[in-house]
Amino acid sequence: MSGKSGLSKRQRAKVFRISQYVLLVAVVVVFAITADWAEIRRAFFDFDVAAQQFPNVITIALKNTIIYTVLGFAFGLSLGLILALMRLSSVAPYRWLSTIYIEFFRGLPALLVFIAIGTGIPLAFKDTHITREVSIMLALGLVGAAYMAETIRAGIQAVPKGQVEAARSLGMSQGRAMITIVIPQAFRIILPPLTNELILLTKDSSLAYLLGSTLAEQELAQFGRQALTSFKSLTPVLVVGLCYLIITIPLSLLSRRLENKFGSGGMTTRGVGG
Repeated sequence: MSGKSGLSKRQRAKVFRISQYVLLVAVVVVFAITADWAEIRRAFFDFDVAAQQFPNVITIALKNTIIYTVLGFAFGLSLGLILALMRLSSVAPYRWLSTIYIEFFRGLPALLVFIAIGTGIPLAFKDTHITREVSIMLALGLVGAAYMAETIRAGIQAVPKGQVEAARSLGMSQGRAMITIVIPQAFRIILPPLTNELILLTKDSSLAYLLGSTLAEQELAQFGRQALTSFKSLTPVLVVGLCYLIITIPLSLLSRRLENKFGSGGMTTRGVGG
């Protein structure tokens, strides 16, 4: 026995856990008694309103969200690979340019990038017209590339140098060894953090509303916002949230599975908070 209470450390821990459960049950009971369940159902679980979101929430909003995310990820991954190779280059100006780009776009909110793309390009290039899809791809890709570049760089550096030395001893050039030996191995290492970046870009695609949209161009967040205004109910927002989970939960499970299979390589992306 120890302490003035006469309880051992294990007993005190058990009492503390039980008190937490009691507190949790008490909070649930009080909420169940005092809550206006009819109003909660009307606000969040109005099945008539939910039914009216289909099929558009799937055939338009969910489809557009996936398209915008894939476009942004593909562009960001391509640019990120170039930036990572520049960051590792022996040519100093390449390293400087890559570092400036990465630090600049990692320091900017994606919101500002969307605004800059949506208003800056038409102002700077008055005779240039780019589609909304391209604008979204550029905005998502420019931000995502800064984070993916650092992830790819870390993955390349995690590949044992002996792999390159062995390839060079077989007569391969530095560039060929990088493309055929190093980069494929690096991508196995960085698959989990890249999957996390794909999840973050999925959520960032909600900023596409800043570029304006017709009904056929709406992604999930804009669709839910429009429906919220029309129906005066939070049910459409709940439906949209479930659609986001349809995308993000499988990706999260895939990321964990890849991490268990290949390891995380000690790398991180933006994190949950962006």
